[in-house]
Amino acid sequence: MNKSTRQTIFENAKQWVLEAGENIRERMKSEFQVDTKSNPNDLVTEVDKETEKYFASKIRSTYKDHLIIGEEGYGDKVESLDGTVWIIDPIDGTMNFVHQKRNFAISIGIIHNGIAEISLIYNVMDDVLYTALKGEGAYRNDTKLSKLKDDVQLATSIFALNSILACENKKVNEKKIQQLIIDSRGTRGYGSAALELAYVAEGIIDGYITMNLAPWDFAAGYLLIEEVGGKVIQANGDRVNFLENNTIIACNHMVVDELLNKYIELK
Repeated sequence: MNKSTRQTIFENAKQWVLEAGENIRERMKSEFQVDTKSNPNDLVTEVDKETEKYFASKIRSTYKDHLIIGEEGYGDKVESLDGTVWIIDPIDGTMNFVHQKRNFAISIGIIHNGIAEISLIYNVMDDVLYTALKGEGAYRNDTKLSKLKDDVQLATSIFALNSILACENKKVNEKKIQQLIIDSRGTRGYGSAALELAYVAEGIIDGYITMNLAPWDFAAGYLLIEEVGGKVIQANGDRVNFLENNTIIACNHMVVDELLNKYIELK
């Protein structure tokens, strides 16, 4: 994707994200329906569906040859990353959206021929937009994010992780995760993977660890972190796959080897 094309797509995506955010804030003033999907804690609302439908309509009317991967059923059946693919989570952190009315985000990653080219993560209630274009750095609103620090050590690092990782987990050695909690400075859980990845890019946390994350949860955060010199890989060290669920280790580049070698042991 050439720079001019990328910039035009980005400007359209940014406008649509901000419009969608405004629509969400308006919808929150009235009651909305809440349903469950795979389990009682896997929530979806009519606002999630309306927002994804809005993006799908905008994309298809403007870019007829682009494809969409979406969480709420308005996407395409995408089997390869040839061409341009939009990977969309209309509301990442739906449980926060329902219970807290904050700490959720719109997340969009745009992939072209398998390469992450554009990222947008919008913290709707705080009106903070994280963006990245490949090779041009990452931004928090209009402020360019600095490269991640080179002097970070695991003992002084803060990690975001799902609480289930410290309990019985089918994929990971939970005892080693418990040791990571002890050996690091602290752990956090924000309830929105997109925001947690954005916070890694911003440098306010040093890593995010999860054993099961869908493409719409990590596609936007991937490029943000890459653009500031961080790492986003699978828990076995492999590259991420934007077409399927992944284990995700996203962190400052100074602690990735120690994490993989000492604390992340897959069963």
